[in-house]
Amino acid sequence: MSLKSSVHPSGRFVFGLHRPTYSIANFRENDFPLQLGKVTDNHPLTNQQNFPSGDLTITDADPIYEIANPLPFRGATFICHSWAQASAEEPQRIRLPTPKPVSMSQTLSEAMGEVAAEAVFSKLPEPVLLSLAATSTDPADLIKLAEMSCEFIHNQHNQPTGIRYGQQGERTPPVIHHHDLFETVANNIHLPDSYKQVMVLNPGAQGNSAVIGEYRKGNSHVFEYLRANSYIPWGHYAANMAHDAVRYRSLDLSPTDITGMRHLYYQRTYARFAELLGLELPPRKHLSSVVELENLRQQVTKVLTQPKVKKLPFTATLWGWNYGYDFAASGYRLHASHQQIHQQFAMLPGEVEGWHSGSEIAGMVPSFGCGDLVADFGKRYHQETGKHFFATYLAAINNNERMDGRTDREKSLIIHEDEQVMLFVPKAQTSQWELQIMTKNQVGNILEAETRTRASLDRALLIGQQVLARLGARMVTSIEFAKRVDSEDPDQRLLYALMPKLPYSMGAFSEAQLRFINGHFPEDFATACRKVLTE
Repeated sequence: MSLKSSVHPSGRFVFGLHRPTYSIANFRENDFPLQLGKVTDNHPLTNQQNFPSGDLTITDADPIYEIANPLPFRGATFICHSWAQASAEEPQRIRLPTPKPVSMSQTLSEAMGEVAAEAVFSKLPEPVLLSLAATSTDPADLIKLAEMSCEFIHNQHNQPTGIRYGQQGERTPPVIHHHDLFETVANNIHLPDSYKQVMVLNPGAQGNSAVIGEYRKGNSHVFEYLRANSYIPWGHYAANMAHDAVRYRSLDLSPTDITGMRHLYYQRTYARFAELLGLELPPRKHLSSVVELENLRQQVTKVLTQPKVKKLPFTATLWGWNYGYDFAASGYRLHASHQQIHQQFAMLPGEVEGWHSGSEIAGMVPSFGCGDLVADFGKRYHQETGKHFFATYLAAINNNERMDGRTDREKSLIIHEDEQVMLFVPKAQTSQWELQIMTKNQVGNILEAETRTRASLDRALLIGQQVLARLGARMVTSIEFAKRVDSEDPDQRLLYALMPKLPYSMGAFSEAQLRFINGHFPEDFATACRKVLTE
């Protein structure tokens, strides 16, 4: 098979195994002997091993597994055998430690007294302030930092009730003294909620985006915002946990929270398709019930299957979830999100006007959606092998065997499944802890997802996020690969990828080349995930 995919037409995974043995010519002219220090018995340690006298022969290099991603446009994963064997022996070691408590106020007070500590705090260098804003667990620290970052309005009890706004023509921007400090401290879970709300959570605190949808049930409350002037053409929408339902940790999410955010996604998408097709829209100022939502979906899909249905300008969905926030003292923002949990969604056109220059039209050109890459590969896979890719991929997951050949360790990649969906560890992970969710039935987008499938997707998303959180993940990017609604491919499945950022794997030259380095076998990560799920 010439296609670079690990999914073999037989319904099994195939991978490469590098067993390096090679010779190296030594062109060095000089030695540079140095004493590096002393070992514990005071014996000198030199660097002589760094300067061999002749050529080198490498005979004991670690075996390296190369696993092409099932979807080859996502690159390949490389696993070092010795690293992975250590995790195979102890899958429970695959987790991040809980951050330790940090309090600058307490440290300074113990060192110099409370009065002097207050004076010193305000004089700390900017990188220290930013580091504290990101890592402090002491509300006293964070209140001080918040007060330094902007101008608050307080009540008689010195509690914040709002922020001072300036006047710049027709604009009224908030009076923020230090934007990076403001944003970082506002995203720290240990900042009191009263500060979070006036800084970033109250509707309008982050701009004039209109609230155009709402889900409220029990103590769950979600707003749907419209970002009209968006980097996603034609605008996009955000389902944000509301100001009175603070969720800074994915472990704090309830099934109702997830249902609410996803319900707004389904409702907006189905309503937009209905409008494009000239169907009656749901009543204004009204949240569709689950039954009403399903009826609307069925109306849309019924019209779409008619032989003379008009060509739709929008044919694909876009959905994403950035969870988590961090900011380095060096000034690098480490994740493109804010901490209060939200999900974003939009619809994508099938075509866009093409131009050769500012004044020369070139007709229409295809518009990009990441699900198109899946569709293109699925078509090539079928042409070359005679097999449908996703049916074969599901078979490979169910037939999975360990790459190291061990039979004394678990081999399943599946973490959770029901009749509709599967949550699993991909054989080739594009981040060290990547998880994926895939529909098992022939559902390629949310328009093809009936009520039970939607509920299963929502549940799997919650389980996946909370499994990662229990392992210590604090920043996770999740995306949806969706089939175009005008596609006639019955095999393409709806696929979600949940991709954590780990402290030592933020991305470098390897990842820029779509070469993803991993320290464990996927089966052992699946074992670790199932273990925390049972907890």
